[in-house]
Amino acid sequence: MSTALNLYRLQLLDSHILKIHTRLNEIREELENDENLQQAKKSLAEAETAHKKTQGILNQAENAVDAQKNKIKQSESTLYSGTVKNPKELEDLQNEIDALKRHLSTLEDRQLEAMVDEESLGASSEAAQMTLDEVKTKLSDQNQSLSVEQDELNKNNFRLETEREAALLPIDTPILTKYDNLRKEKRNLAVVELRDQACTACGNTLTPAENQSARSATKIFNCPSCGRILFAKQE
Repeated sequence: MSTALNLYRLQLLDSHILKIHTRLNEIREELENDENLQQAKKSLAEAETAHKKTQGILNQAENAVDAQKNKIKQSESTLYSGTVKNPKELEDLQNEIDALKRHLSTLEDRQLEAMVDEESLGASSEAAQMTLDEVKTKLSDQNQSLSVEQDELNKNNFRLETEREAALLPIDTPILTKYDNLRKEKRNLAVVELRDQACTACGNTLTPAENQSARSATKIFNCPSCGRILFAKQE
């Protein structure tokens, strides 16, 4: 089998694979970048951020209340321990406890407010998640045909990639490197057919000598005009 034929078969596979990848990207964009879907994702992200913030505020409020209760407990323990005998000291200690309890009331009010906010924003976050799920379900139903096409394309892509691995085996590494470089330079089209003694990519007509060289079974021949590798079917 000629080198040019091996490369031409590889080119056909690569062209087909490229078309599949292009279509898969289009489907992915359509499935993932729906305006309603993006808005639902944005709303969920904002709700989760706000909920997380209120959770932090609630934790701080709960810690402040616990710390204040500990101060009161320690002060009351001292008051009733009998270790303090001086009436003035006892009065001051009682006043301190009363002040601590008044501040505890304020802290508990803040804790309650934080709990309400946390619960409210938690519900908002759950609602945003439900909305996102509903949008995804609706899109899934609407785009069922796209999903079916996507699955079929993925199957075809797997098959073609397997065929490509086999097509690479008879091609020498230096020639394969040249082919890969040409694909990058020539917009993914490195090998084209020679028809009626002309390059089917650029239309350049070959001389009889060039035409003979292009039909060699052992060497590759590049179009003198566009530089692509030419493949000539055996007549």
